[in-house]
Amino acid sequence: MQLPIDIGSPGSARTSPADEGARTAAAECLTSALLDSRQRWRDLAVMSADFAFETDAAGRLTFAAPDPALGWPTADLLGNIADDLLLAESAVLFNPFRPTEAVRRRRSWLRKADGNSACLQFAAMPLLDAHGTIIGARGIAQDVTDQEHAEATVAAALHRRELVDFVVTRMQQEVLAPRMMTAALEALMQGMGAEGCAIVDMLGDCGPSVVMHTVGAGLTMFDDDRALALVATMPDAPHEFVLPDGRTTIVAPSQTRFGQEAGLVIWRAPGARRWDREDVAVAASASNIIRVILEHVSIQSEMARQARTDPLTGLLNRRAFFDEVERRVGRLERDVLPGTLLFLDLDHFKSLNDGGGHEAGDEGLRIVADLLRATVRPSDVVARLGGDEFAMWLDGADEFAAAERANDLRTAVPRALAHLATAAGPGVTASIGIATRWPGHGEDIDSVMTRADRVMYEVKRTGRDNWRVAHSE
Repeated sequence: MQLPIDIGSPGSARTSPADEGARTAAAECLTSALLDSRQRWRDLAVMSADFAFETDAAGRLTFAAPDPALGWPTADLLGNIADDLLLAESAVLFNPFRPTEAVRRRRSWLRKADGNSACLQFAAMPLLDAHGTIIGARGIAQDVTDQEHAEATVAAALHRRELVDFVVTRMQQEVLAPRMMTAALEALMQGMGAEGCAIVDMLGDCGPSVVMHTVGAGLTMFDDDRALALVATMPDAPHEFVLPDGRTTIVAPSQTRFGQEAGLVIWRAPGARRWDREDVAVAASASNIIRVILEHVSIQSEMARQARTDPLTGLLNRRAFFDEVERRVGRLERDVLPGTLLFLDLDHFKSLNDGGGHEAGDEGLRIVADLLRATVRPSDVVARLGGDEFAMWLDGADEFAAAERANDLRTAVPRALAHLATAAGPGVTASIGIATRWPGHGEDIDSVMTRADRVMYEVKRTGRDNWRVAHSE
């Protein structure tokens, strides 16, 4: 640094050699102090920072410390543009090498010599000349990569928790299990920015990849054989794959306590952002929620089945039978078709219980139930009304078709139960009443049941082991 020296104006007294020597000595002392101050700054920067730098007006590094810095030898850094150290996406947010004012606690990601990256927290300021023009920059930084990763992990965990809470909250607003599933999938789709979600039954009666529930768009992905194969060979942990149409997809397994195996499938539209590790982690958390809903669906289905069926024979119970027949009557009326009711009561059934105990009686009821199932078509309805009373409803059949089935049962029932009967007791037979409901008459099912019941008791009074048709009144 040079100091201005007054050489005097014309006519003034000339400076003495002693004064010139004093001024030269002062300039040298000031220059030494400046150099010493600069060295002290560099020493402090090296001791207190993981990275320190200075740049010139062109953005080239004129100073970098320590050596090596970020794994780079200092000699390889000096003279090169400092911006080259920045990751492209980080430079958009904050460039520590080109500050326009003093900044502190700003983070940026830099490339390391080994190919990895490091997150540094900077304090930087511009260097100015006498006119206030920026002629470079100076700064120090601390390596906060571990802290950044820890904070990112915490933030991701919080985000995952918030999303899961959002899904659970939406799910809890519903009562019925199917609606719970739809609400959960809609919330998951919204929270993850997905195009659609689906639950796929891996053990369906028609093979794997039977869609049970779905929301959103893009369901045609399941028409692709390769997609089916990927879903069908789903591993034990969530994974990502890309479909041939460009959709990025996450499949997460979900197995219930009842043995049901299902897959949660989430997909984004073609060209959308790929899934990352956090997305896969969210899908894994969501699959646990899906498992709970699937179990709830199974429990509700089982409760509904038990409410409609006889626990001993597996046939419909009285209430379910008449509800089902009532529903069918409306359709038969529209189609102008008859429907026929068969009311069957076992004769001398008490002899089974007396001779072989209730175990024999229960076995007899199960055998009769199997006979009734085998006698009717799959579209017909069979029920145990209580005790040893059974009923059958034949869609579209008249009294003549019903009489044929009744006659078959009249001979089949005693033959099927012969091994349960005792030598001393009478054999078990069947008394059957038949009543047909004809379209256009407006007869309700209670009236049909009353007619069938009445003729069935007429059969019992006149010797049992027979059938009779109740004609319309």
